[in-house]
Amino acid sequence: MRVCRLLAVAAFVLGASACANVPSGGQVVTGKPAERAERVDDPYVRLIPVRPRPEWGPEQIVSGFLAASAGFDDDHRVAKEYLGGQLSWKPGPRPYVTVLQSRIPDPHVDKASGGQATVKVTAEQLGTISSDGQYTAAPKNLEATFQLAKNAQGRWRITNLPGEEKSGLLLTKNDVERTMRPVNLYFFAPDKRTLVPNGIFLPVVARQTLPARLVQALLTGPTSWLNGAVESAFPTGTKLRGLSIEKDVATVDLSGEAAGASVDRMSAQLAWTLRQLSGIQHFRLRIDGESVSPQNSDATQPVSGWAGNSPDGPHLTGQTHQNAYVAGAPGFLGTLVRDHAQPVVTGPAGHLSHPAVAPDYQELAGLSTKGDQLLTAAPVTGSPSARLLLTAHRGARFTAPSWSSDGTLWAVESKANQSWLWVRARGERPVLAAHWGLGGREVLAFRVARDGVRAAVIVRIDGRPQVQIGRIAHAPGGSLDVGSFLPVSSELQDAIDLAWRDYGNLAVLGRAKRDNLSLPYIMPVSGSAITPLGVGALGEPRTIAAAPGEPVLIGTRSNGKDQVCRQRSADKSFREWICPTAARDPNYPN
Repeated sequence: MRVCRLLAVAAFVLGASACANVPSGGQVVTGKPAERAERVDDPYVRLIPVRPRPEWGPEQIVSGFLAASAGFDDDHRVAKEYLGGQLSWKPGPRPYVTVLQSRIPDPHVDKASGGQATVKVTAEQLGTISSDGQYTAAPKNLEATFQLAKNAQGRWRITNLPGEEKSGLLLTKNDVERTMRPVNLYFFAPDKRTLVPNGIFLPVVARQTLPARLVQALLTGPTSWLNGAVESAFPTGTKLRGLSIEKDVATVDLSGEAAGASVDRMSAQLAWTLRQLSGIQHFRLRIDGESVSPQNSDATQPVSGWAGNSPDGPHLTGQTHQNAYVAGAPGFLGTLVRDHAQPVVTGPAGHLSHPAVAPDYQELAGLSTKGDQLLTAAPVTGSPSARLLLTAHRGARFTAPSWSSDGTLWAVESKANQSWLWVRARGERPVLAAHWGLGGREVLAFRVARDGVRAAVIVRIDGRPQVQIGRIAHAPGGSLDVGSFLPVSSELQDAIDLAWRDYGNLAVLGRAKRDNLSLPYIMPVSGSAITPLGVGALGEPRTIAAAPGEPVLIGTRSNGKDQVCRQRSADKSFREWICPTAARDPNYPN
């Protein structure tokens, strides 16, 4: 009997579900900024599992157990009825999950003798969700073996579970989308100011307990993927004493371990984490029952506050527009004024390809025409001389330079099956990253996120360009560990270029499986479905630029001419592309 026949599904009266998306790629982070994201406490579909029946055989018992495992109510009470009395199985509120394709094939008896049976299930594994909520893509064919025996009443029960994670769950992609939600926890970058989103999957048992469970997850700390790259303002051992909600105000009461910690920094983490919940507009912070508040602030704080800690960078706060730069056709670096490139840098430095202006607008970096030299120039005005920083090994090229908000310059030198990450702090010589996780791969693009902790790359895997995301950790002694790269999405093939649109989305040039042409797409870093951007002809798109609240820009070549394209109106993703500017290689300061 199939799993779906053993599971009754009941929807809450509150309405249709808003399902979470299991990524087709690697890590999980919510796909939109919190201000525009779907709320994680939207109504969802509740799974009501079926209890085992006396007449069921081994296959039906295994099917029923797998179906009942997707019901998180009462600590998996119904699923435990399928187990023998001596078998200890304690998934807990945040279990290890093996994520399988949308349907599990019918179990089959491999061996049966007397009152003993072996049942096997074969399935296509997509990935795993660790006990800290971190999703990791791990596609493979899976064979799971269950041992069963008849109990004293003559009924079949499971006596041994498959796999190393004996307290884990085998759930289909559809089960995960019904019963879990991707949420962001927020931790501080090394600058102790910028927040970094840490995406996890959190089971949804009851909407009324979700705020407390979200805060408990925040207090637990970052997942293994970001551990060592970020820090929390909450001291180790801090516990949630209680969380109550009155109207739209949440009162968060922490244990005494939080005394003496920065109230401002704890408040920033709480505000950005709690704003994902639709019913909470304000919050109060207490420690051991005593109210505390940030300096010069009321005890009741809006969850929409702390904009200066945005993962997209405090330099954008209060700024209505961010300048875009382009390489002008006659050989200059220009800033876009309406649809024209206004020259800013002329002379040799104005001829650099893939120019990138530092966030403080004090320095310019770019490549030589062949891409085998990395150069800088300062100041970003007039006719500064271009200074050679690096020359690539024979047969290698540099990726377009990328700046992080602290003025550090990044570029990957790469050739077939080999790459090196170069890092240059302002005023210092470029050095190789101490640990570079893609050293054995060809890297085609590298972009540091505005939080300075995450990096997006296009890396060649099995001959095909793939978008991945990794993390930047500062090891003791100042050395850099840049690695733990995970695929983002399997929907896009032959990726050409990418840019961070905001902290939850990439703008990517590539070809979707259903298309023959390379086009621009918005790719949530959660791995959720990609979205095409704009309509109309783009010629031969080559580069892409994006920034929060700014129009996406495409550098393309059409009829032998370089052009920079934008949407006629950027308020809708389906607006048509126009290409009014004779220029190439658009770029926004990070």
